[in-house]
Amino acid sequence: MEYHLSTPVKEKDIRKLRKGDVVYISGVIVTARDEAHLKALELKKEGEQIPVDFKGLGVFHCGPIMTKQNDKWKTVAAGPTTSARMEIFEDIFIEAFRPAIIIGKGGMGNRTVEACKEFGCVYGIFTGGAALLAAQGIVEVLNVFWLEDLGMPECLWVYKVKDFGPLIVSIDTHGNNLTAEVAEKVDLNLKVLLGGNNDA
Repeated sequence: MEYHLSTPVKEKDIRKLRKGDVVYISGVIVTARDEAHLKALELKKEGEQIPVDFKGLGVFHCGPIMTKQNDKWKTVAAGPTTSARMEIFEDIFIEAFRPAIIIGKGGMGNRTVEACKEFGCVYGIFTGGAALLAAQGIVEVLNVFWLEDLGMPECLWVYKVKDFGPLIVSIDTHGNNLTAEVAEKVDLNLKVLLGGNNDA
């Protein structure tokens, strides 16, 4: 199935998605990698307010290349970062801030699967190596936070997007993990092939 969703996305709409569905996002997505995740969680733990309300938005694992033209930021490239780097705290982040969709590449693990299931979030894969395609879906840079503290690739870039995608739902709210399933099948096929070679 193909879905075109606008942020903030309601939880009931996120729970309709299934692994393998194709999603396009319009509205607001925010880039956040390792350092941004950690800073946001630290501020929340200390009872301080963060500059972005992630609820219902897309959180993009991305370290974009940006340039400034006539005092306005422009996105040159915005390829996804390998999401496994965020696995150690993505579940806590989802619980704390309730985003609708996590966007990245390479898949995520069981901690994220359980958080998506419990709190109504999905993980969508954006094709790696398609940084220019991703940039084309970005209409405008609405804001930037923590640039001086974290630097260009790690700070929070707040993007207005239109039909950002295609994103393939890898983790849905029903406990399914498409990337893990594919990896298991590949591993099984490899064992069969190796076993066949050994028999010969």
